[in-house]
Amino acid sequence: MQCREHCLPASLVAPAQPVGVVILAHGSGTSRNSLRSRFLARQLQKVGLVALLVDLLDEHEAHDRHNVFDIELLAERLIQTLHWVRTQPRISLLPIGFFGQGIGATAALLAAAREPYRVSAVVASAGRPDIIHFWLPRVKAPTLLIVGECDTLALECNRQAFELLGAEKKLIVVPRATHLFEEPGALGIAARHAGRWFARHLTASQGHWNVESTPQ
Repeated sequence: MQCREHCLPASLVAPAQPVGVVILAHGSGTSRNSLRSRFLARQLQKVGLVALLVDLLDEHEAHDRHNVFDIELLAERLIQTLHWVRTQPRISLLPIGFFGQGIGATAALLAAAREPYRVSAVVASAGRPDIIHFWLPRVKAPTLLIVGECDTLALECNRQAFELLGAEKKLIVVPRATHLFEEPGALGIAARHAGRWFARHLTASQGHWNVESTPQ
């Protein structure tokens, strides 16, 4: 996928009749090809959503640990990915959501705050949204925060961030789950909540996008 001067590795999983596009931004230490990422993509596909899995850094950039945790850079790449989707004929008219995990969750919220009228829904899983507390009131898209019950630091940070969000919002605490939802069934619970959130809000936005995006 070409984003300005960078060619970013990407994979697309699509249902027969999609109602929306979800751009997945994974956390550090993983990639779009991980079992976790592919599992989440399949769950989104089951509810009628295109899952676009993107490595937000190119191969050279990914070797620099500073880039891996550069929220500004990751958010900018998400915005570039959003603009790329708008150039693709088969999916250009579909509403778009961001699904961020870990550091990708924080980047997704920052990108949504900077593109308030182009992002129709956000799911932020196991992230630290409190880091960008100044931007949270600017997020206009309905936002779902997901965190494990046993991930005590992230849970407190997400509760603080939840109070700052200005749009429709919900906080899901997955019982007995730790940071990466590695416990049996935990990732499936998180994925189902995310899928329902996107299916609800992207479907609701579909008519708006079809009207607003159709050439006159």
